[in-house]
Formats: sequence, C-alpha cells, structure tokens
Amino acid sequence: MHARTASPPRVDPAIEVRGLMKRYADVVAVNGVDLEIRSGECFGLLGPNGAGKTTTIEILEGLTRPDAGDVRVLGERWTGGPDRALRERLGIQLQETKLQEKVSVLETLELFRSFYSRGPTPDEVIKRVALEEKRNAWVVKLSGGQRQRLSLACALVNDPEILFLDEPTTGLDPQSRRQLWDLIESFREHGGTTLLTTHYMDEAERLCDRVAIMDHGRVIALGTPAELIASLGAENVVEFSIEGALEFAGVERLPSVRQARREAAGFALIVGEPHVAIPELLAELARQRVTLQRLTTHHATLEDVFVSMTGRTLRDE
Repeated sequence: MHARTASPPRVDPAIEVRGLMKRYADVVAVNGVDLEIRSGECFGLLGPNGAGKTTTIEILEGLTRPDAGDVRVLGERWTGGPDRALRERLGIQLQETKLQEKVSVLETLELFRSFYSRGPTPDEVIKRVALEEKRNAWVVKLSGGQRQRLSLACALVNDPEILFLDEPTTGLDPQSRRQLWDLIESFREHGGTTLLTTHYMDEAERLCDRVAIMDHGRVIALGTPAELIASLGAENVVEFSIEGALEFAGVERLPSVRQARREAAGFALIVGEPHVAIPELLAELARQRVTLQRLTTHHATLEDVFVSMTGRTLRDE
C-alpha cells in the first residue's frame, strides 16, 4: 500500500454527529441522529431502503446540507464552500458511480488522481484492486465486479483517511462481493476509517466493528454485531410453517422461547436452547392438531435484531 506522506494528525473521533436533521418537503429523512465513529474502525449504517442511510452519509460527505445538527469530519465542519483541504482527506464511493465507458481503466484513474495533490500512482491503485489485466481495457468491457473495484479504486487515489462506501456490493455475485470485502478489510488494517452503508447482514457482521441500525430516519440500535445479537437474549432462531390454525399464545409460553413472532411465511421463535424448544414446539403443535410443513433453525443475526425491533425485514422496500 502507498505510504502516507505529510498527513494531518490522526483525529479521534473521526466523525462526530449531534442532532442531525434533514427534511424533504413533508418527509423527514433524518430525524435527530447522533453518531460517533472512531478513527480506524469500520462502522456500518444498516437499514431498509428509505431508512435515511444514504441521506446521512451524503451529509457527512459534504454533498448535502443538513437542516439542523452539528457534523464534524476529521475535526472539521463543512463550510458550504469548496472545503478542498477536507475533501483531499476523504474517499467516496457513491451508491451508483457513472464512469465514462470508452476510456481505459488507467485513463479513468489518471483523471481521478489529477483531482488531488497527493496519493499513490494510478498503477499502484490498479495493482491494489487487482485490475492489472484490465489496465488498458475500456470501462464498458468490465464485468459488474470489476466496475465496482474500479469505482473503489477511484475513491482510493488520494490515499484517504476516511472511506465512505454506500452499498458497495449491491447486485454483485458472491465472488465479487468477497473481493470487495478483502479490499475494505485491507484499508482498515492500514489504519483507515470506513463508513459503510449496507442492507446485507452477513456483510455487516463480516466487516464492521460497530453498527447503527436506522429506521425512519432514527438510530434504533447501536453496538458491535455481537452486542446487538446478544440483546435478543438468545443465540438461535427457530422458523416454522404449518397447515391449519395456530393458537399463538400456546407457542409463546413454551420453555426456552424468549420471543415469538408471526412472519409472512409462518412463525419465528427466538430460543435459548433449541434442543429444549423444538421438542416442546412439536408437542404443542400435536396438542393443537396442526400439521408442521417446515422447520429450520439458524444462529441469530443482525437481521433478526432488526425484525425483532420493527417487525420488518432489512430488505423491505
């Protein structure tokens, strides 16, 4: 990785937000958000579409002005002017980056590198994102995963201290997602701070030191992935569907069941001990004379945390 030269002193917290508000006509997109992101951590903003993630990150990037609240990025406030010195220290990958299609990978990075006073050479960045074989290929010839790596490369040309990534792996195949994850982890290992928005829970659990779950413009939960999952009071989820009518209260009272909820495809139980809960569930279904159609178990995830809090899935539109 290109060594930093003449960088400003490390600031902690890297990002500090108090009382952030943003309204569009009658819609409150961000409603009193407080956040503190530490230098060197990968911080995730999670939530369904419309939760306020993208608006929040655009305010932090200086692309959108808030209606109220205080925002400090690397100890500085956005002035509403060019803010060139602060922008030199940030790398930004938007949710959808439009690049010129009939220019090469190298030419694209030469252009982006020309916007900054310091940073690695375009060839160094190409190597870092493993696009050497596509160095002279036109952008239009790249696969979806290669385009995302090029988009990330454009955000790395100035050797940023903070990297903003807005749903960087949406629509990618599993192999391309893992390649992006490796790049993000490498940036963090070299001391960079990352703010990541995503609605992929496996991505957040893999990459993020801490996460904030947003819904309707508010932060409804904040902590490490392990802390948030532990807040459910159990580590396992039992999902099942039936044929017939179920007396739900009978299931809620079963031993080892911490929470129970109805879902579109059936029911879900947050349980402490599956080996206790499942036999009791089967006995209860037999008592009620309903037929079990499907039963699965899995370890609790951030998705389960969100559903438990809101009754909706993170992938809801």
